[in-house]
Order: sequence, then structure tokens, then C-alpha cells
Amino acid sequence: MGKQREFYDEQAAAGRLGVPLAAWRWATASGLVPPADTGPGQWSRSAVEAVDAEGVRAALSGPMGAGPAADRLTQALGEPLPRCRPRVTAAAVGHLVKAGLLVWLGGDAACPDVHPDQVAALTRRRDLPALLDRHVPLGPDQAAARLGVRRVDFDQVVRLGWISPVSSVTIDYKSHGGWTTVPLYSGVDLALLPVLRPGVDWEALRTVAAGRRSPLAGLEPVAPGRDRVLLAGVAKIASVGRAAVMNWRRRHADFPEPVGGTDMHPEFDRRAIAAWLLDHDKIDIPSQTPPAMLLLAGAESPTRLRLDGPLLLLADNAEDQDQLSGWTTDDDADVLAELTAGTFGAALRRLTVPGADPLAVPGEVRVIDRFRTGSGGLKVTLAWPAALRGASSDRQTGGVVRHGLAYAGSGEVCGCKRHACGGIVPVSWCREHGASAEPVLEWHPGGGIRCVDLARSRSAAAGASSEV
Repeated sequence: MGKQREFYDEQAAAGRLGVPLAAWRWATASGLVPPADTGPGQWSRSAVEAVDAEGVRAALSGPMGAGPAADRLTQALGEPLPRCRPRVTAAAVGHLVKAGLLVWLGGDAACPDVHPDQVAALTRRRDLPALLDRHVPLGPDQAAARLGVRRVDFDQVVRLGWISPVSSVTIDYKSHGGWTTVPLYSGVDLALLPVLRPGVDWEALRTVAAGRRSPLAGLEPVAPGRDRVLLAGVAKIASVGRAAVMNWRRRHADFPEPVGGTDMHPEFDRRAIAAWLLDHDKIDIPSQTPPAMLLLAGAESPTRLRLDGPLLLLADNAEDQDQLSGWTTDDDADVLAELTAGTFGAALRRLTVPGADPLAVPGEVRVIDRFRTGSGGLKVTLAWPAALRGASSDRQTGGVVRHGLAYAGSGEVCGCKRHACGGIVPVSWCREHGASAEPVLEWHPGGGIRCVDLARSRSAAAGASSEV
């Protein structure tokens, strides 16, 4: 019998226990295996033999490839994706591994295999967009998407010297030129561009029609070392008055020193100013999805609440339920729980959420989940029957636009307001549908699933009759 090993690296240790190498790597990262005791990446024989092989094997779920992991992270950002937010790529998963946010379990180091449970925990983090900005550099096409502009406009941004690559990657394009070096740009730098360049009409730049000359083409590039800003420019970046900036300069010893100008009009390095404003919480990195605003019917007066990073999932079937999830504070979560805890749930008078028209729900809104991440964020999920969803009214107090479907056809004397689905809003003087008239109406929230289904069936019936 050969001499037994005295020291084991991760591959030898996994072989000694008869477990996959990925399982050993995960067990090491999750604490199931004691730290290496004989040097970097080296375990003693006694340490390896003391490990529970079945526990190591059972702890490994998957592993998950970089592609599926990237899809999970993209889904966590919201559907549809927030504006100016590109999809997460398999290469981005590799950068998250390098940042220590995920454990490399095998495969290509650039697009590694990872643990699905760890990916799931990452998707629940409130600061996921900020983490991606901080740790995942973007190529030119992705950078243009992150900025919300055309690629030709982003190329102009680079030409002007407003942003510089932080690294590069070599890619084999095979039939398109072979090996090519592609620059990579910081997501934080990209997110801050509209903040640090407030003189640019970014909304106009984001809506330039295809084929049109870039509005930035006529601007002169910034000379190296000459990207400077006056006190008034600092004030514009921070959205404050010039007096506030002068006060910061007097009170904070670490405020950047002038690099030019005069005593009356000092000039400051723009990058130094940006770093100082970020360090002192004077500006934020715009990376989050716009919040959802809720107006809930309360016992005495309507209650307004906010959900950050909202995700609204609307059902396609009236028998299913809609869901809204987002991040909130403990106090607001308690208010939500109290409002929705009644026998009939809560009434949602108005919900404003990115990517959807304002909607309302007359009742049965409930909190179905409260989840707190390891970083302390609190996520709540609301749900309600999809059949109750309706379009929000234009009134300040909100509410659903409700109308009824008459069980009998309307005559010529009917003066009620008509809707596309065939429903009506009865008026008191209508002989057929007044307050005391029969038959009764089948009420439903306008703009909801019931209304859409009725409009579709009405359109189909009209089409069938025209063919006869």
C-alpha cells in the first residue's frame, strides 16, 4: 500500500472524501470545512478525514451555470427591465465571483458555475442594482444601454473625455476581425454621468431618432487634466445653491482644493468633487428602480405608502391573483399589515408603479409575505384577486372606474354613458337603468381583466355578424 498523503489541496481533498470538487469548494466557502491549516489552499490529513463527507455532498445544490444565474439576476431587477438597465450577462456573474459575492464552484473562470441558493440570496438584496454598478464593468454596447443612449452617442461621450475605461477584455470575434480588445467601463461612472454633466439634456439625447447626427458631435473634448468645474457648477451637480457649497468648503477640511481659476472664481477637479460629494452623501448613484406609490383606504383617511424597487406581476386570468413586491421600512410594513388584516382586506385606491398604468383594487388586498435580508432590508409582497383590478379614476382620492353590464339590451331611450366592453354607468333618469330599474347590472372594475374580456368578446361578436 502506497504512502498516504500528509497534505491535501482542494482537488485531492475532494477525491479523498469521494465528493465533487464543486461540493468541496462550496463547503469551504460556507464553513462546513475548517479553514486550510497547513498553508494557503492546503489541509492536513487529519482535518480532511474529520470532515463529514455526506454533509459536504448534501450541501451542494446544482451547481448553476453562469447563464441561468445571469437570467435569475436579470429577473430580480424587474420585468420589464427598468429603464437604462441592461440584462445581466454570464460574464457579469464572473465579476460577481471576483468581488466575493458568489463562490466559484467550477467551469470557466470568466463565466463560472455558482451555487443556486447563493444566487437566490443575491436576488433578494435591495442593493442589487448598486452591486452590479459597483462590481460589473460594461462593454460599449452595454454601457450605451446603461446610459439609455444610442451607441453612436456613447462613442461621443468617450471622445469628449467624460468617461474612461477601467479595464479591457480580449474577445475572439472569429469571422469579424479575429481577436479584438474591448474596453470596459464602470457602471458607477456611467450612472453618475447625468449627475456630473447637468448641462447636457439627457432626456433629449435619449430620444434622438435613429440615423440623426449626435447632439454631442459638435462639442469640444475635455483636455487631459482640464476637466474642471466652478462653485456654481458644483452647486448644480448637488442640486443646491452656491451658498451651500461655499458653506461646505468652509466647514469641511477635506473639501477638494482648487486646481485653477482665481480666488473669486476657483476651479475644482470634477472627479475630486464627485468623490467628495459621494463620500459625504451629497449626491446618490442613480441605480434603483423608481418607487411605487400606494394610496390605501384607511379607517379615517387614505394612507400613502412607498415601495422601493417594485415588481408588479399582473395575472392573465381573472381566477388568478396579482402581486406587488417591494422594499419598505418597518413602520410602513406595520401600517400595511394593519390595513390589510381585516376580514375583507384593504382597498387600494391608487397604485402608481413604473411600467404600468395607475390601477386600483376595491378590496381584498393582503400582505402575503415579509422577507428580511441579511443586510437588514425588508421586502413585502401584496396580493389581490386579479378580477378586482381596475383602472384608477382621475379623481384625487383615486378609486376604480366601475361600470355595469346590463343583463338586457339597451333601448334608444337609454342615456347612460357607454364603455368599450358594452358596460354602462347608469344615470338616475334612465328609464331602463335608473336607480330603481330592473334588471340589475353585473358590476366590474373598468380596465381590468373582466372589462378586457367583455370588450374582446363584443368585438368578436361584431366581426362574426359582419361576415354573415
